[in-house]
Amino acid sequence: MLAFTSGLAVLTCVLFGLAPAVRATHLAPAAAMKSGGRGVTSSRERFGLRRGLVVAQMALSLVLVVGALLFVGTLRNLLTVDPGFRADDVLWASLDMRRAGFPDAQEIAIKKGIVESLGRLPGVVAAAQADILPVSGSGWNQTILVGGEVQKDYPNFNRVSPGYFKAMGTPLVAGRDFDERDTASSEAVAIVNETFARKYLGGRDPFRQAFQIEEPPGAPRLRYQVVGVVKDTKYYNLREPFTPIAYLAAAQETQPDAFLQVVIRTAANPAALVPAVTRSVAEVHPLIGLKFDSMKSQVRRTLQSEALMATLTGSFGILAGVIAAVGLYGVMSYLVARRRNEIGIRMALGADRRAVVKMVLRESGLLLGAGVVVGAVLAVGAARAASALLFGLSPGDPLTFVKAVASLAAVAALASYLPAERAARVDPTLALREE
Repeated sequence: MLAFTSGLAVLTCVLFGLAPAVRATHLAPAAAMKSGGRGVTSSRERFGLRRGLVVAQMALSLVLVVGALLFVGTLRNLLTVDPGFRADDVLWASLDMRRAGFPDAQEIAIKKGIVESLGRLPGVVAAAQADILPVSGSGWNQTILVGGEVQKDYPNFNRVSPGYFKAMGTPLVAGRDFDERDTASSEAVAIVNETFARKYLGGRDPFRQAFQIEEPPGAPRLRYQVVGVVKDTKYYNLREPFTPIAYLAAAQETQPDAFLQVVIRTAANPAALVPAVTRSVAEVHPLIGLKFDSMKSQVRRTLQSEALMATLTGSFGILAGVIAAVGLYGVMSYLVARRRNEIGIRMALGADRRAVVKMVLRESGLLLGAGVVVGAVLAVGAARAASALLFGLSPGDPLTFVKAVASLAAVAALASYLPAERAARVDPTLALREE
C-alpha cells in the first residue's frame, strides 16, 4: 500500500509538472513577447485547461460531499429508527452450561431458576430468557398452517420466558404475557406481533385463533393458541421492515439445550450489574460459562459497516472540500496575477474596489456553477449505484444536494475572496508600469 500510494504521488507530480513544461516548449517567442506587452490583457483561451481542471475538481468534490451526506444521513436514520424495543439499560448474558453436566430432564427447571434468581438481584427491573436476541443476525423461521392451510411465507419465531417483553420494553397490545399457567403439560400457547396477527389471522379476533408449525411426516404437530399480541419489533437487523413474529413459551420447550440467553433490564448502568450476575450464576454451578454485553452495544455493532462508511465518506468529503478550496484558490490567484494589467486599466478608468471583487468572484462562480452541473449528474448516478446501502433517503434526495452545493459554494467563496481582495488592492499606477 505504501509503495502504491508513493508511486501514485510521484506519477501525479511528474504528469502535472511535465504537461505545462512540454506546452511551454511549443510556445513561439514572438507570441510570448506579444502576450507580455504593456497594456495587453492575457488571453482567456490559454487558461482553458486550468478552468477545466477546476470544474472537474468541483464536480468530483460534489460527488464526494453528496456521498458523505447520504451515508451520514443513513447512519443517523438507523440510529433513530424505532426497533420496537428499548435497548438502553439492558444487559445481555449468555450462559454455556455444557461443562456443568446438568441432566437434560432438569435443564428447563435449572434455566427457569437462574432467570428467576437474576430477576431478584438489586437494581434489576426484569429478567427473561430469549433464544433469539433481537437484531443479532440470528433467526428461526418455519412454515405454519392456519386453519389447516399451509401459508406461503415463513414467519419468524422466538422462544421466551415470562417478563421478556417487560425486559425489552416492548408494549403488550392485547391479551396476556406468558406466566405460570404455561407449562410443559398445558396447552401450547403463543404470543404474536401485530404484523403476524394482521397477515395470518386476517384481522379477526386473535384470541380465538391458533396455528401449527409444519413438521416432517410422522412428527407430532402442536396447535399453538394465541394468547397475546405485542408491538412489532425488528428481528434480524434495523434495515428490515417489520416481519411476522411468533413468540413461544420457554417452559414448553420439548428439546432443551445447554445454552441460555438472558436479557436483564436494570435501573442503572448495566455494566455495574455484571459482578452480581456472575456471583449468582456461580452459585448454581461454578463451571457455567458467562459472556456479557449490553443491548445498546449489540445494536450499535450491527451498524459497524454503516458507521465505517459514514466515517470514510465524511473524511473524503472534508478532504474534497479542502482540495477544491486549494485548487480554486490557486487558479484564481494565478488569474489575478496574469490579469494585473487589465485590472490596473479598469481601475484607472474608474472601476472601484467592489467592481474588481465582483469580477473575480463572478469568475469563480462560473467555475463553481459548471462544476455543480457536472457533479450533480455524476452524484445522482453514483448514489443510485449505492442505493442499496442507503436507508430512509433516496439517491436524489433534494435536501442532501442543497446542503452539498451550499457547503461547496461556501468553500468556493472563501477560496475566491482572498484573491479578489488582493486584486482590489492593486495600485493602478504600478500595474500599468509592469511589462
